[in-house]
Amino acid sequence: MRWIVDGMNVIGSRPDGWWKDRRGAMAGLVERLERWAAAGGHLVTVVFEGPTTPPIESAVVDVGSAPRAAANSADDEIVRLVGASARPGEITVVTSDSGLAARVRDAGAFVQPAAGFRDLIERF
Repeated sequence: MRWIVDGMNVIGSRPDGWWKDRRGAMAGLVERLERWAAAGGHLVTVVFEGPTTPPIESAVVDVGSAPRAAANSADDEIVRLVGASARPGEITVVTSDSGLAARVRDAGAFVQPAAGFRDLIERF
């Protein structure tokens, strides 16, 4: 199973002050995803709205972004990734964005709600 995570949707699923340090919240999500992926052998891609400065890198999780930050740019990149897969039925997209959820379901992927997923990865 491959997981594609709508990064800002997961971060924004809890009003914990993430907006005060957006990049720090993004890096923290990647760290939690690394621990979860390593513990369970999961293949994970997290997608953000645009490239980060400095870049957030990981040896465990694929950190991706839309080519440029714009409305729905991360959604479009996630749909592109699902559509490019030879096995979209083996992908779960993590998001609570109903529009994105419909688009990836139409492309053959599964959807996991962001808040529940965040609870899951915070156990690691």
